[in-house]
Amino acid sequence: MSGAEGAAKPPAVDTHWAVVLGGSSGVGAEIARALAAEPGLNLFVVHRGNWPEGAAEVEAAVVAAGRRCVFWTADAGSPEAAAEGAAVLRERAGAHSVKFFVHSLASACVGSLVVGPEPLHPRQLQRTFDRMAHSFVYWAQALHHGGLLAPGARLLGLSNLMTDEVIRGAAAIAATKAALEMYVRHLAMELGPQGHRVNLLKFSFVPTAAARRTFPGGALERLTDVMTRGTPAARLCGPAEVAKLVSFLASPAAEWFNGATIDFTGAESQSFFDALVFPDR
Repeated sequence: MSGAEGAAKPPAVDTHWAVVLGGSSGVGAEIARALAAEPGLNLFVVHRGNWPEGAAEVEAAVVAAGRRCVFWTADAGSPEAAAEGAAVLRERAGAHSVKFFVHSLASACVGSLVVGPEPLHPRQLQRTFDRMAHSFVYWAQALHHGGLLAPGARLLGLSNLMTDEVIRGAAAIAATKAALEMYVRHLAMELGPQGHRVNLLKFSFVPTAAARRTFPGGALERLTDVMTRGTPAARLCGPAEVAKLVSFLASPAAEWFNGATIDFTGAESQSFFDALVFPDR
């Protein structure tokens, strides 16, 4: 594991930080850029090192915005990684420094549960849950017990329509998102009396590198077509749009959100049947 801090500009004078898990590509990368553009937040970004070019671009954007930026390379989906990451962050940023935490990990095993050529192995299920659900709790524990959460800190998980639809091979992903929602609700109750807020942002389908791994071959193209036609706006949501809303959720105006599953799907699933019955419309 390693970390690198950009130094092209002097560090910002504030001491608050945002922690982004999975911030080197896709939606997580856009969130990191958007948060850097907001006043008062430096960035601690955790990624597995699979997208070094994307990480470099995000780091350059954060530094160009005049913020401090620490990129820490690790597999964030374990309690050990969470504890080590919290220790690194405390050394760099100090106590009570984390104002915003975003869980944007998208690393899952795809496959059937029982019927299929290669049903998911228990190790694959465990790894998927660790990375996409349990790690939200691991990092919440590490940040809280390490004294890193600033007064009024916000914790945010990311979800999608997988909990509402059944898509072949995606059972483990859907189950992790359902677990994540329950974790958010319970953490909101536990951390609320201390002034912290915990929420879940449920946004519509965004084609990313993770989606390409989940839906190989022509499946992603077919899914993109159905999603586009099934959305009243007749287009897909973009990562920058999600990031813009995340920036709002980090702002003082969003303080009263707590334990919420925030629907940012653009009514995506409401017209699926119409899109299938009338494919030419």
